[in-house]
Amino acid sequence: MSLAWDHNAYYQRTLLRQLPRRCGRVLDVGCGAGAFAARLASRTERVDAVDSSAAMIEAARRRAPANVACVHADVLELPLPGEHYDAIVSNTALHHLPLADALRHLAPALRPGGVLAAVVLPRPDLPREALTEIVAAAANRALGAAFAALRATGRGDWYGLDPTHEAMPKVVDPPLTTRRAREVAAATLPPARVRRLLFWRYLLVWRRPAMGPLSCGGDARC
Repeated sequence: MSLAWDHNAYYQRTLLRQLPRRCGRVLDVGCGAGAFAARLASRTERVDAVDSSAAMIEAARRRAPANVACVHADVLELPLPGEHYDAIVSNTALHHLPLADALRHLAPALRPGGVLAAVVLPRPDLPREALTEIVAAAANRALGAAFAALRATGRGDWYGLDPTHEAMPKVVDPPLTTRRAREVAAATLPPARVRRLLFWRYLLVWRRPAMGPLSCGGDARC
């Protein structure tokens, strides 16, 4: 019995909780095989799902409902309409991009009052986060066993690995620790918040002010 389970699927709920109450259009950055985009589609009017992998976009198109547009592109090279999205989300993809550049590119596409929320892989920060790593390793195995047992009952997938898991691009070494990501985010989009999550992720959240000009790290041109 495999104890492996899908941490990305597990943290989808964390991202869904960040969505604004009224959420018409969402941008999903690094959508992968489209599992989260399909889930977002049930909560919003329209989802634009972007990924730089052609294989992942093809997989996403096969599972996407009608209100999801799947786009094969590097999001940093994709012109984004200004003040267009109620939310921009990303599930374990921003570590592939320079964080400050990504935040500056995405922020202007949010409508006033909109939310940017991302779950991101951090670089290990030992010994500072040693206790978190120890707890995560133990909890990961315990939850893996529990989820596997629940899947065996045939009543739900319980964070089983997606069928496209093996085809997904290999994870690169994340460039930033959670601590450094917090510093970069705060300097780029004040007052962005970053907090470490248990299972080898951090959560970044920024809410665009409902009024006033957009300023990225003191630069209103972003």
